[in-house]
Amino acid sequence: MHIPVINRSHHPLPAYQTAHAAGMDVRANLTEPITLKPLQRALIPTGLFMEIPVGYEVQVRPRSGLAYKHGISIVNSPGTIDADYRGELQVLLVNLSDAEFVVQDGERIAQLVVARHETAEWQPAHVLTDTQRGAGGYGSTGTT
Repeated sequence: MHIPVINRSHHPLPAYQTAHAAGMDVRANLTEPITLKPLQRALIPTGLFMEIPVGYEVQVRPRSGLAYKHGISIVNSPGTIDADYRGELQVLLVNLSDAEFVVQDGERIAQLVVARHETAEWQPAHVLTDTQRGAGGYGSTGTT
C-alpha cells in the first residue's frame, strides 16, 4: 500500500524499526525543545501531511520506551487520523511522570499503525439476541 505524504520536516519519513513491526516511529519537528512538566500535555508537530486511502485510518499510539522510561504517553490513545484529514499530523503527548521531560527535535515520539476499517450503518431494532454475557459490563466476567 502506498500513502501519499508531504514531509515539511527535515527528518526522515516514519519508518518501521524492525522487519515485523506493526508501527512506524514518527519524529517531533521542532524549532526549539518543548518541556512537559508533570501532568502537562502539548501538541507536538511532525511536519507530516498525508492522504490516507478511504477505508483506512492511521492510528497514533504511544512508544513503549517513552512510556516505560519517562512516563510519556498520548492523551487520546490511540488517536485516529481519518482519510479525509489533510492537516499536519500533531501528536498530543502527556507527561504522566513526576519529573519534567524535554521533547527534542527529531525525537521519536509516537508510533503510527495503518489499519483498515469498516463504515457501518446503524440498524434500528427493538430486541437483541441473547448471549451468555448478556448485559454484564465492567468486571462482569471475573477478576482473574
